[in-house]
Amino acid sequence: MNILIGLIIIAIGSFGQSSSYVPIKKVKEWSWESFWLVQGCFAWLVFPFLGTLLAIPADSSLFELWQAGGASMSIIYGVLWGVGGLTFGLSMRYLGVALGQSIALGTCAGFGTLLPAIFAGKDLFHAEGLLLLIGVCITLSGIAVIGYAGSLRSKNMSEEEKKAAVKDFALTKGLLVALLAGVMSACFALGLDAGTPIKEAAFAGGVKSLYSGLPVIFLVTLGGFCTNAIYCI
Repeated sequence: MNILIGLIIIAIGSFGQSSSYVPIKKVKEWSWESFWLVQGCFAWLVFPFLGTLLAIPADSSLFELWQAGGASMSIIYGVLWGVGGLTFGLSMRYLGVALGQSIALGTCAGFGTLLPAIFAGKDLFHAEGLLLLIGVCITLSGIAVIGYAGSLRSKNMSEEEKKAAVKDFALTKGLLVALLAGVMSACFALGLDAGTPIKEAAFAGGVKSLYSGLPVIFLVTLGGFCTNAIYCI
């Protein structure tokens, strides 16, 4: 049952992630920075904070939870993840939603899985570690195919067609930005790992395991919001 619930949560999250940037095509009068900052206020501040309220033990406070340890590193990794979030948005600016998301999210999935294992000292050449490494290699191979397909599409389009499809289309710049976005976005997983003491403190205080990581998520997204806000303002 827990596996089924997990898959349902992943499906809901995937739908939300894949559709959350659709409005960017409809926003014509705003600058990209204005749109990005507004959506960031809700995505990285308001809703994560509301979620955090579910994970505060009855006899404790949010600040007491954060004092359990790891809060500073979670925010720092969040700032680095914010660079990934910012360049993720720029990748869609230069490549479009479909190609930009495919490359950036694929790279993020690969490195987001690999980096925590490396930091934890996991053996990547035997048993489970080897399977993990193979899976990441397959993911990155898929990204290479997507990038190649994008280059073929770019060659077959005139400059007018490129601008009509994506206003600021730039394949080379977009690919580099998307790859950077994927690598830096992997810091989100490192931020969650750094905040493990906070999660454990919430769980020890009676918070359900499903919600105990929410205070850490807010710290990471807070750091990410700071990076993006500085750029946009």
